[in-house]
Parts: sequence; C-alpha cells; structure tokens
Amino acid sequence: MEINIHSYQEISYEDKTVLIRLDINSPLDPETKKITSSTRLQRSVPTLKYILEQGAKVAIIAHQGDTLDYHNLYPLAEHAEILSDLLKTKVDYIDDVCGPAAIKAVKNLKAGEAIILGNVRYLTEEVSVFETVVSLTPQQMTDTWLVRQLSPLFDVYINEAFSAAHRYCPSMVAFQEVLPSAAGELFFQEYSVLSNVLHNAKKPSVFVLGGAKISDAFGMMEQVLANGTADKILTTGVVGMVMLMAKGVEPGKQYSAFLKDKDFLQFVEPAKKYLSEYPGQIEVPLDVAYEKDGARVEIAIDDLPIDDVSFLDIGEKTIEHYGSIIETAGTLFCNGPAGVYEDKLFELGTRSIMEKVAAAPGFSVIGGGDSVQAAGKYIDLNDISYVCTAGGAMVRFMTGEPLALVKAMEANSDKLAAIL
Repeated sequence: MEINIHSYQEISYEDKTVLIRLDINSPLDPETKKITSSTRLQRSVPTLKYILEQGAKVAIIAHQGDTLDYHNLYPLAEHAEILSDLLKTKVDYIDDVCGPAAIKAVKNLKAGEAIILGNVRYLTEEVSVFETVVSLTPQQMTDTWLVRQLSPLFDVYINEAFSAAHRYCPSMVAFQEVLPSAAGELFFQEYSVLSNVLHNAKKPSVFVLGGAKISDAFGMMEQVLANGTADKILTTGVVGMVMLMAKGVEPGKQYSAFLKDKDFLQFVEPAKKYLSEYPGQIEVPLDVAYEKDGARVEIAIDDLPIDDVSFLDIGEKTIEHYGSIIETAGTLFCNGPAGVYEDKLFELGTRSIMEKVAAAPGFSVIGGGDSVQAAGKYIDLNDISYVCTAGGAMVRFMTGEPLALVKAMEANSDKLAAIL
C-alpha cells in the first residue's frame, strides 16, 4: 500500500529546531515504577540519531500511561536516561509539557542537543477519554494549549509514533496542520510489515490471538477471516475461553462470573457467528490449567465445568496441537500471551508458544506491548522476523480501518513538499 507521506531523510536539519513525537510508552514495574522493557525506546534511536547528527535542535514529546491505566501515568525522566545511554549523548528532561519552563528549555537548545518535555498526558486534551467526549477536527486542535504553545518554536514536526497512530489527539494529528511534517524510520517499517501481513502474507497464514484485551482479538478476527488474510486462528487466554463458551462449553461458576464481571460475555455471540461462518479455521484449547493447593493442574475441556477455579493458561495438549500448526505456517502473527505468564505456574503456555514461533521457518510478526514483553522474557527477539511496537494501532490497522495519524500526515504532505 503506497502512502503519500514524506520521510524524515528528505529534510536538511542544519539550524532547524525539530519537534519529534515518539511513542516510548513502556511497561513499568508496579512496585518500583521502573521501566521493565525498553523496546520502544530502542526502536526510536535510528531516527533520533540521524536527526541529531545532522545538527538539529530536538525536543521530544511523548506519553507514559493513560487515564485507563492511571498507575502508569508517570514522568519521563527515566526514559531520558535510557535514551541518553542508547544514543551515547545526553538527552535532558524537563517535567513541564508546554509551559514557560519547557518553552525556555527549547529556546536554549544548541545544535545536536535533545530534550524530552513532560508527559503529554498530563494535559486533559491529550488523554484518550478526551477523544471520545470532545469532537474536534485536526484544524480545531491547533487551538489546544499544547499546539498553541509549542508550534511557534519549531521548523519541522517529525512523527515516529506509529504505535499510537490510532490516537486522535493534538500531539498526533494537529501539528501537521501548522508545521511541515514527515515520518520517521520506524513508522515506515511498521506500516510496511503490517501491510504485507494484511495483503501479501505467505500461506498458510496463522494468527495466534490471546491476552486479556479480548476486544483487540475480536476487533481484527472477523476482518482477517473475511478477507482471507488468516487461514487459521489459534485462540488462547480469555479469547480461547470465550470461543469455548460459544461452542457450548461451560467453564464453571467462578470463571463465568469473572467473564461477566469484565463484560466479556458480550463476545460470545460474535464468537458463535465466526465459528459458524468460518468452520475449521478457528482452533480452540483442548485443555486448560488452574491452581490447586499451590500446584498447576491441567484439565481436558471435555471434563469441564469445574467450579471455584480460574483458568489461567492453556494445557500441554493444546500446546502440542498448536505447535504442529505453527511449524507449517508460511506467516505467523501473534498478539497476546497465552496465559498469565507473570505467574510461574502459568507461564508454560506463553513460553512454549513463543519458543515454537521463534523456531518456525515461516515469517513471524509479534505485536502489542504485552506480547513483546512476554516474548522478550523467553526467547531471543532476533529470532522473530519482525517485532512490532504497536498494539492498538496494529489492531486497528489489521481491521482495515484508517489510522488517524496516517490520514493527518497524508492530508498535509504538501506543507513539507513546499520547503524541500
């Protein structure tokens, strides 16, 4: 798929002040609040390094956390430290998004220097809830505090945040209205790989879908089955349990109550529809695991229901069956861990599936923050053909829906063309 978006490498950066929007939103340890995976930071380095070495003055805007996971809404000081180590050059940090201190810091930048400004989601106009409550066009967003304060300071806007491409907020879609704009290296990599999976996947194409974000799986499942992108879908985690319920399997009182409490039962009817319309293409677990007296216990699906337990992983029969499908795949796309891998009792499914994907000869893609973090725990990520930093944007892309960032960049590509 061709896109009308300029590359960051088309620009001469000497004597220019550059605003870069990154997505370096990272998983945090719940106790220490320290970053537990620096994947997104590492993947941002090539574009940053190139621009700094050209003599640009660089200010970075980014987010950490959201109102939906407020415990991860945290300052970006450690992000600056990690980027400094990766770039081998100092990246400063100021805990101010676009106030007087941030403006002064940007104006004081010298050629080749970089600073991260405060977490943009400290601003109400940047949180995802704002997107759903206030309806503004990108042009109207130029009147937001963030854009009014920062845009006069910069010559160019670079977006290297494809993993947040589904977010309709000022930092993602409004600066293009007032500044010449281009996209970074990672942006084009992510777009290209996902386009190939969606439109040119080598057959058979196998999707492995799991995790607790069941809406992500159901968001793309029908689309990739309907358009022939996926030949097989292997379901794990909560996705697999919902599929089993759609087949008439009752898990038991405690797990059913969990699904009801999380409002996951709404997906049972769509699951029935997919199983009916695409017979033989959706695989469901053969066995699942739960905890009893501190030990892992596996139970065959035929032996359900069982009350007073929660099913937190797939079992060994499922792992073996899925492994036989994975090893024959031409393309593998994985989103979501197979179980609650953070618990040693229930890491077997996630570890085994990731190991089988890494060993498979087919072209493999792993995407989504939880998936990448889980994979990095058990395998060498270099054994995966492509590790996608995107989660929500990836899901939206795989459904065929337009991405807010792509639309904004394409709509304003002429602004950069005018200065080249």
